[in-house]
Amino acid sequence: MSEPPFSEVLRNATWGDHESAEDESYLKALMAGSLSPEAYGEMVAQHYFAYVALESASRSLAGDPVAAPFVIPELYREEALVRDLETIYGSGWRSRIEPSKPTLTLVARINQVATWPGGYVAHHYTRYMGDLSGGQFIRIELEKIYGYRPGGGVDFYRFDGIGSLPRFKNDYRARLDALPLDEAEKRRLIRETRLAYLLNTEVLGELARVTRPEYAA
Repeated sequence: MSEPPFSEVLRNATWGDHESAEDESYLKALMAGSLSPEAYGEMVAQHYFAYVALESASRSLAGDPVAAPFVIPELYREEALVRDLETIYGSGWRSRIEPSKPTLTLVARINQVATWPGGYVAHHYTRYMGDLSGGQFIRIELEKIYGYRPGGGVDFYRFDGIGSLPRFKNDYRARLDALPLDEAEKRRLIRETRLAYLLNTEVLGELARVTRPEYAA
């Protein structure tokens, strides 16, 4: 009996962590239309800090044989996040945002594994594949709730540069399957992916805490 592809192993091993990341009161309130644009902007801001760190690691690992297939400039989110923050907060957005403690922990971990290709792939998979999958449903709902259109507001969920999303995600899984890693390193990557989900879940938990007075009113 042949071994399942690594992309399937990774997905199955982290599915519970993925579901926990989605089952947060902040996202429920957001999807219910209970939050102001500024409270939504709190999440965009935390994504901004995380993606700046991840994309910095991406550029530094461009020549690595393990990481290189996952250095995909068409996915980079920083410019889109800047447009979104400008739309939400105006031209002075930089003075309106700061990383939460869980975001600082996440960023520190991304920076820590920036020289470990497997760790980079783990965080890359967690963030980008999440935004390419469930993030697309979130985008559609937020467009209805806030009236955002292309050009700012939910642009970080738009991946216009990669063509067909289903085709790209299949290609991404093929890149995971082709990773030149031994079993021990694959297990290490899976552990890091689970940690990445946990850290991202803690970011959402803090967002729920700071915005709860708004949607509890």
